[in-house]
Amino acid sequence: MLLTGVSGTGKSSAIVALRQLGIEAIDTDEDGWRVPPAGPPPHGPAALAEVQPDWLWDEPRMAALLAAERAGPLVVAGAVENQGRFLDRFDHVVVLTAPAATIDERLRTRTTNPYGRDPDQRARVLAELQEVEPLMRRHATRVVDTTLPLDQVVALLVADLGA
Repeated sequence: MLLTGVSGTGKSSAIVALRQLGIEAIDTDEDGWRVPPAGPPPHGPAALAEVQPDWLWDEPRMAALLAAERAGPLVVAGAVENQGRFLDRFDHVVVLTAPAATIDERLRTRTTNPYGRDPDQRARVLAELQEVEPLMRRHATRVVDTTLPLDQVVALLVADLGA
């Protein structure tokens, strides 16, 4: 399962909760999963842009992760420009979403990640909510409003995993 959405929608919180349930869950915001692009940042309306477009998934590492045999489900969380190259390798693509005011508040008050505390960063995320989230939804098997309590969000994800 790919868990995606703009910054502040709850991807990292969901990953932590899934890990606590014993589900293999990767947060690609963690070190080692992202690399800077080799050339200028990609542009265009068809692209799935990330909130921080100067980083891409490390494609060889992601390909190896997705190709590995495993006994149980895998959840990968992230929102990067090149995630579209891997969409066909996920059984489910879940877009997490929330109203702009909720995302703005989460970004201003978050303690686990400094991204979004700066007003320019928050403005960028809110623009991505309008411009990029609709592109993400095109590939979604489910869209989850994360104003629901976290345990309900996680229950929906676990149901999709069949875990």
